[in-house]
Amino acid sequence: MKETKRTAVIVEDSRLARNELKELIKNHNEIEIIGEAENVDEGYDLIITTRPEILFLDINMPGKNGFELLEMLDEVPLVIFTTAYDEYAIKSFEYNAFDYLMKPISAKRFGATIQKVLEKEQEQIVLESDKKNLNSQIFIKEGEHCWLVKIGEISLFEVDGNYTRIYFRDQKPLIYKSLNQIEEKLPEKYFFRINRQQLININEVIEVIPWFNGKLKIKLKNGKEVEVSRRQSSTFKDWLSF
Repeated sequence: MKETKRTAVIVEDSRLARNELKELIKNHNEIEIIGEAENVDEGYDLIITTRPEILFLDINMPGKNGFELLEMLDEVPLVIFTTAYDEYAIKSFEYNAFDYLMKPISAKRFGATIQKVLEKEQEQIVLESDKKNLNSQIFIKEGEHCWLVKIGEISLFEVDGNYTRIYFRDQKPLIYKSLNQIEEKLPEKYFFRINRQQLININEVIEVIPWFNGKLKIKLKNGKEVEVSRRQSSTFKDWLSF
């Protein structure tokens, strides 16, 4: 059976560093480089066009840096930072980087990273193919705080004025996007618009309670309770085959 390769792109301003990475990758048939870029703007276009599974990303580049590239993306691949500067290490994990490789990168250290990538893929293979969408990562920024979050970790989206509040883990930042814009990008099978103001992840529901006037109340794993509108309650029951 033909082995499935994980697609990857390199965003790195140094041609020498890009070539060194490609030489390392030649020893790992599981990874296929489908493009490379030497700055953030080129990298952004490349990622949007090719939608790679893995991003090898330098941090310190002329003009915009690697962190700024991540902030430009709505959906972020698995990120492996490659840099000659160890002072970025802590910040890189604030961005939920998968790994952080110091240049010059040894074959042994690179091999350990690829092995972790493969193990991560193996953990996800037990999921239904359409459920893999829940493992897609999105970049969220509020002020100076940044998160890379799997869609499946988000329990609730909630309108808050001109913003949308996102509930995940113990966080609830605001982003300047409408709920309609967000809903268009979510896997329909797992997210349901319970009313005009709120959108829930069905996997986060722990209890559905009959409520007043034909409505439903839903309890989520994070402890929050939300109310399904009367109109949507009927649809929700049919959707779950109650």
